Amino acid sequence: MFIQTEPTPNPATLKFLPGEPVMAQGTSNFPDAISASRSPLAERLFEVDGITGVFFGSDFVTVTKGADAEWQLLKPTILGVIMEHYVSGAPLLNDQAEPAAEAEKPEVSEEDTEIVTQIKELLETRVRPAVAQDGGDIIFHGYEDGVVMLEMFGACSGCPSSAVTLKNGIENMLRHYIPEVTEVRAVH
Repeated sequence: MFIQTEPTPNPATLKFLPGEPVMAQGTSNFPDAISASRSPLAERLFEVDGITGVFFGSDFVTVTKGADAEWQLLKPTILGVIMEHYVSGAPLLNDQAEPAAEAEKPEVSEEDTEIVTQIKELLETRVRPAVAQDGGDIIFHGYEDGVVMLEMFGACSGCPSSAVTLKNGIENMLRHYIPEVTEVRAVH
């Protein structure tokens, strides 16, 4: 098994590509070791000293390190953990674990339904693929009075350029296609 690595725009996060599917559908975010109990692989990754976050996408695993940790020391251990997991045949998620692909469905007024549908379609077709390329994901949380609420995960969460991505990229695109959108806000 050959696992490729790619840098992400977030210097604290590295993208690992095992060459086979990771999540069949959705994504899973593990912001701390406690949440990792849902996944044998995430649990093992958090055992590596210096790891502060793990995220699973369709064909990648992103790992976030603490400020004091060095990639050149962490990377070989992380590669070993991921390889051992795939060779063992262990499940990615425990049976009771669900992927975190969508936020709770917010209440939407009848007149906003069409706008929300357009927002979700643009996010799904144009934004999520680009964000996944960088080792992350973006989830729609709601729309109210012209404001779109989005949450970023994986390499995008905590990335120095995520605010620029939201404002200059996503907000401008949504405002271009959907004039009713006036602002995009991050949800944490």
